[in-house]
Amino acid sequence: MISNSIRGFNCKNEELPLVCEFVATSLERDQPLFNNYSPLFNLAYVDGFKAKIMEVEELVNPASETLALKLINEHSYSILDEMIGSINHLEGYISLAGKNVPVSATDFGLTILRKSARSRDIENVLSQLRTVNKTIAKYRTELNEAGLTDALVANFTDAVTLLNSDKKEGYKIISNRAALVQNNMGLLNELNDQMGSICDIGKILFKQTDKAKLKDYTFAQLMKKVRHTEKPDEAKPTEPTDQAAAVEAK
Repeated sequence: MISNSIRGFNCKNEELPLVCEFVATSLERDQPLFNNYSPLFNLAYVDGFKAKIMEVEELVNPASETLALKLINEHSYSILDEMIGSINHLEGYISLAGKNVPVSATDFGLTILRKSARSRDIENVLSQLRTVNKTIAKYRTELNEAGLTDALVANFTDAVTLLNSDKKEGYKIISNRAALVQNNMGLLNELNDQMGSICDIGKILFKQTDKAKLKDYTFAQLMKKVRHTEKPDEAKPTEPTDQAAAVEAK
């Protein structure tokens, strides 16, 4: 028997309910055949399986936390978008300062900072901001003479504080959720076991009669469906990406 604290399935936590949803759809379609095979597979069984899927889905992907992470992302990305204008202005002051600031925009760190901001690479932005802010401080007098304002300087220093705050808040949400999921791993294992039982019977029913339906009860084929379904969303920024990667449950 699998311990309630040990994962008994071969996919990501958030993928498990998606796999089971595919199985539930197939089970509903084939329920009369399953019920003929065994009275255990009645409509109440199907409803119970679907209810457990919803319970696990809310555990691993709670709507409230998904919204919170989305809002954190949007705030962080708005800071990055606004930073482009600040970078352009600072480049202008570096140019106006001429030989008084013997550092190119690239050496100043602005080229990489702009690229990182446009690609929404928060970790690299924070890294580059440390370089930029140190260089601003070093040549503050010369840049002020060229027109640099306190407000523009604050745009760079405040960005560090705000992005770090968003990062910590996102990490906190994801970390707490990962701990809660781990403490309820038994529920995920139960759902996986139930899915496995359904798939076992599906293979018995269709292995010799229907190769297409057999795929609907084969885990490897189901995972291909899940990851194909998720693929279009992978290009979209998600919440906060850096933190999520750090604590993703394997």
